[in-house]
Amino acid sequence: MLMKIWIEKQKHLIDFTLASLARRKGKNLGLLFIYGLLVFVLASVALYTHALRTEAQKVLAGTPEIVLQRLVAGRHDLIPPGYIEKIGRIRGVQKKEGRLWGYYYDSVVKANYTFMAPRDMKVERGEIIVGPALERSRGLATGNGISFRSYSGELHTFIVADVLPQSSELVSADLVLMHEEDFRAFFKYPDGHYTDVAMSVANPQEIRNVALKLMDALPDSRPILRDEVLRTYASVFDWREGIMLALLSAAILAFGIFAWEKAAGLSAEEKREIGILKAIGWETGDVIKMKFWEGLLISLLAFLLGYVAAYLHVFHFNSLLFEPVLKGWAVLYPRFTLTPHIDGLQVATMFFFTVFPYTAAVLVPIWRAATTDPDTVMRS
Repeated sequence: MLMKIWIEKQKHLIDFTLASLARRKGKNLGLLFIYGLLVFVLASVALYTHALRTEAQKVLAGTPEIVLQRLVAGRHDLIPPGYIEKIGRIRGVQKKEGRLWGYYYDSVVKANYTFMAPRDMKVERGEIIVGPALERSRGLATGNGISFRSYSGELHTFIVADVLPQSSELVSADLVLMHEEDFRAFFKYPDGHYTDVAMSVANPQEIRNVALKLMDALPDSRPILRDEVLRTYASVFDWREGIMLALLSAAILAFGIFAWEKAAGLSAEEKREIGILKAIGWETGDVIKMKFWEGLLISLLAFLLGYVAAYLHVFHFNSLLFEPVLKGWAVLYPRFTLTPHIDGLQVATMFFFTVFPYTAAVLVPIWRAATTDPDTVMRS
């Protein structure tokens, strides 16, 4: 029975609060717009970086556990014959494979391509398979011919056998797949030499131990772990998110000043309203509850509107406002649609730091006015 009475009382307080907000429609709509805009900006940045980080983790999940490079004078050099055999003698290495890949600068579109000779995909001599971004930039289609001038000055002509699917564009936008013999002829790679070695480890818990064994057995080698690559990508996304928030710090500071001004005092109309309520018999606790509901309703509505708008902006309009800063830049940039990902902890943190401070700030001046004599409040 007491719970029912309490619920009815809160419903009446909320009804009165909504009526009070409607009487100051212009002011409250302006407040709602500014508040919602701030939540929209912060949520857009958070949602976009979190979705990019998740996509990167999904893509890198299928990469080799260890990639071994050879260094000469601190620079990346070719893997010579016999290197892979030495790797095979190290305990814990389950699978090893020499890879052939390299970069080629195309002066036509002023962009770099990634040339690769895959082992898990059949490509005939004289044919290539290209990425979607390269297809768009050069106007290619299956059956077309394209020529590349190698770094030795020779002209090599290839037939486009296929175009990689759009769904893989995040990792294949600038990719050119070719036969191993074509790759070696184009880059003048000697037989038995490779760009690097990809390997898997039998026990995932022993990856770091295997990396240490590789460095001991091959002092001129540099093992790159998949976990290190993941951490590097995470750091890049965190850095870009920090830049974006730094650029928006002025807006965040402006809202902080606005919230502080709200906590510093009430308008004459609001003080008069509180004085009238006290004069007709409202208790101090009821006035505080009414104003608490007012601040909470504005905060909740602003948060919901801002977060929903941010969700639509990021996942349905490809984050048009912040894409250049958060994505980065390239001549052949991949076109891809982010899969919606929402982190519950991230939402809860943003909710806490955007809703609670404003709601609490509203209570300070309300308590001062509600505990003052009604006559004094109305006269002031």
